[in-house]
Amino acid sequence: MTSLADPRSCWILTDGNIGMLNQCLGLARALVLEPENKTVHLRPPWAWLPPSLIPARMGLITAESSILTPPWPDILIATGRRSVAPARAIRRAASGKTFSIQIQDPGVPPDAFDLVVAPAHDQLAGENVVSTIGAIQGIDHAALEGAHAAFANRMGTLPRPLAAVLLGGDNAVYRMTPALGVRLTEQLRALAGDQGWGLAITPSRRTPAFVMDAIRAALAGLDVYIWDETGPNPYLGFLAHADSLIVTGDSVNMVSEAAATGKPVHVVHLEGGSKKFTRFHNAMTERGITRPFTGALETWTYERLDDMEVVVGEIQRRLAAP
Repeated sequence: MTSLADPRSCWILTDGNIGMLNQCLGLARALVLEPENKTVHLRPPWAWLPPSLIPARMGLITAESSILTPPWPDILIATGRRSVAPARAIRRAASGKTFSIQIQDPGVPPDAFDLVVAPAHDQLAGENVVSTIGAIQGIDHAALEGAHAAFANRMGTLPRPLAAVLLGGDNAVYRMTPALGVRLTEQLRALAGDQGWGLAITPSRRTPAFVMDAIRAALAGLDVYIWDETGPNPYLGFLAHADSLIVTGDSVNMVSEAAATGKPVHVVHLEGGSKKFTRFHNAMTERGITRPFTGALETWTYERLDDMEVVVGEIQRRLAAP
């Protein structure tokens, strides 16, 4: 792979969710493509249905969605259930001239695409399926180095050692309960107040307000950085500067991104879960990448998580085939 941009055109197709968008952008960067970002939303009742019940037609998207018209891209990278029907429609309209890549289990037969990239915990199989350990992402040495420099002034003033705390929250299968919020708050207060750890904390849109209120109150007066969701997002800067990471287990993306740093990843397991999440967390623990967060921060080493090389190699092989 050369440092020159691939001249082939590329679209990214998502519903705008930042976690999904980052996966597509990471793959496009690894392929040295300069993508055009397309955001799509489905009209009712299609927005409420599983992908298997949605026909592959372009006319199902809302007027607020990006315009999807020819010329069709050489390469299409899509993810998320709302992207499945439009992605299939584009592949069909392009008459095989668009190489269609779907990230994550699309909920329809994999042969609806040229390649499906899905984490192993989805248990998806097929001739055109590439399995990864976690979620693919574009966090590599260059990205971390750039973020380290960009956030050096703010992060450099925090106490060392430094722990980045990446907070998620409620989703379809997990809940951050008040009891868990209290325990986590007490653990963070002990790390910063009693053990001298620096803390850099970032919430997500799913983090309950009562948890953040409790954390801010407990850490008041201590030299910690809690992102207030204004200004540039310091997420990558947190990963780059941290000596250790604390991540809630409700997001495969966040845990995978933390594991891409090669630094110790402590997982806060929320209430609930599913078989898929259990398979993912078990795989990460068995590989020596993550450990449960018990209040103490441990030190260990592992081979940083990087599925991208395998995925890129398979895509390039298929693109070069007759």
